[in-house]
Amino acid sequence: MIGTRRTKPLTMLPLAVTMGDPAGIGPDIIVAAWHQRTAQHLPPFVVYGDPAVLASRAHALGIQVAVTPIQCPSQESRPAAAALPVVDTGSAGPVTPGAGSTHGAAATLAAIDRAVADVLADKAAGLVTAPITKSVLYEAGFRHPGHTEYLAHRANAANPGHHFHPVMMLACGQLKVVPATIHIPLRDVPAALTQDLLTRTIMITDQALKRDFRIPMPRIAVTGLNPHAGEQGTLGTEDRDIIAPVIAALQAQGLHVTGPHSADTLFHAAARRRYDAALAMYHDQALIPIKTLAFDEGVNVTLGLPFVRTSPDHGTAYDIAASGRADPQSFIAALKLAALMAQNRTSPAV
Repeated sequence: MIGTRRTKPLTMLPLAVTMGDPAGIGPDIIVAAWHQRTAQHLPPFVVYGDPAVLASRAHALGIQVAVTPIQCPSQESRPAAAALPVVDTGSAGPVTPGAGSTHGAAATLAAIDRAVADVLADKAAGLVTAPITKSVLYEAGFRHPGHTEYLAHRANAANPGHHFHPVMMLACGQLKVVPATIHIPLRDVPAALTQDLLTRTIMITDQALKRDFRIPMPRIAVTGLNPHAGEQGTLGTEDRDIIAPVIAALQAQGLHVTGPHSADTLFHAAARRRYDAALAMYHDQALIPIKTLAFDEGVNVTLGLPFVRTSPDHGTAYDIAASGRADPQSFIAALKLAALMAQNRTSPAV
């Protein structure tokens, strides 16, 4: 919980990895990453989920990975350990790769709940989540917009009186980008872009860049909503009337924020050298550049939570589950970034 006295440094704790949808590629990338743990210099991690699913998927993929059920993350989790440690959070039932089920949905949520509880109790350094399938979860009674919102719900429930506002960041070596709005229709974006939302999102991003990425004076570049950032109101007034005043107010508070910039000139190499993170106005404006730069290695980072959370920047990919074609590189990058962020949180604030 917030303010809990930490009994062990985060850098000595394993990461908590959730199995995700057992019918998707979560189990594939987890066993593949564990198999490569020494060569990839991976941090210690334990998996939360159904040990039988992990063992079965390793066998189906022909990957020599043994699985050992454990009761808590303090048990064997060193990268040199022979077997993949799995905190058993219950059976996922019969699992057919590529076919989601209500049994699988229940198992997905059970793994998330236990992993979040252990991270909040300082039993794990941070959370790395494998992909889930929202449509399957909705059929099982899930009532949250998505994975991130559910994590915020769990954090709020564990910390009465606090309201955590999760912010999505997509990160790779060349770019960090934050979409101000995420999974909403494009026609709804202008109304959703309030000054309160933009102010809160920029401030959370600034704080996270300082705390989690060790950037003392973060430079944040903000895109416009309209072509050419509205051309002084001739191509839309949102840039002039909503975005620009927020930037001016935050500059007056000492934040290094610039914009609104025309989005079509903000993501080439020379432009990226002028900022540490970009704030985009909507989903595709943010995700197209990062997926062009690092399609297989981008990491989804959730800012604004009381714990570190990363995930691979892809979905469950039912069509290739258990086929051997799932690439674990984004998951591996998510593990490494989560470990770095957890280590940074143990250092004095910048």
